[in-house]
Amino acid sequence: MSASLTVADSKRAFHKAFPYVIAPLYRRLVDELLVELHLLSHQKGFHPDGLFAVGLTQVFDSFSNGYKPDTQREPLFLALCSANGFDGEGFRQMAADAATQVGHHSLDEVKGWLSNRGEGAPAPIASLLQGVQREDFHYSRLVAVGLLSLLQRAQGAEAIDPQALRSAAHEIGEAMGLIKSRVDKDLSLYAGNIEKMTQAVELMEETVAAERRRRERAEAEHESAD
Repeated sequence: MSASLTVADSKRAFHKAFPYVIAPLYRRLVDELLVELHLLSHQKGFHPDGLFAVGLTQVFDSFSNGYKPDTQREPLFLALCSANGFDGEGFRQMAADAATQVGHHSLDEVKGWLSNRGEGAPAPIASLLQGVQREDFHYSRLVAVGLLSLLQRAQGAEAIDPQALRSAAHEIGEAMGLIKSRVDKDLSLYAGNIEKMTQAVELMEETVAAERRRRERAEAEHESAD
């Protein structure tokens, strides 16, 4: 995308691609991702790879959980990407391929390959890390989330404590040359915000259900009175 395009340009493109009302609970997610992708699109050292695609799709899917109507979730994701010159469908495919490839290997194998930026890894795994292998690599919090998500998809990861997996992601990030304090902060915020979002979605669903029950009672009372 042209360096002259502004955040306002990206927002206009987004609303043109997604002309629907967004519930207040999800507006912050949309605004943050829209701005984040806009800024990344202007970074010379940013090269989206499988690791980034996994992180982006994981963040979107986690924080858009409960979005209604569900049929608009994917169009929302695609609009966020296209508004910034990215191929959302391509990211989806990259993320799916990454999950498949990592799922064929043990957690220890994946940890070792990630720590060495793909050195010695099978070609499909190494290709996931093309961005971080570059000298001009530009770090994004979505890379940190992608790192954790790849670990979670490895064989045997389901038997590991979530905190232990996060600790492993911190250590691997440092071995990869990432700034450990940034990875720590980004993953901690990610985990904390997911918990808050989950609680907010649950509260919203309970409120909607309570209002539905109230209307049903009122309608039943009205019919009885008639």
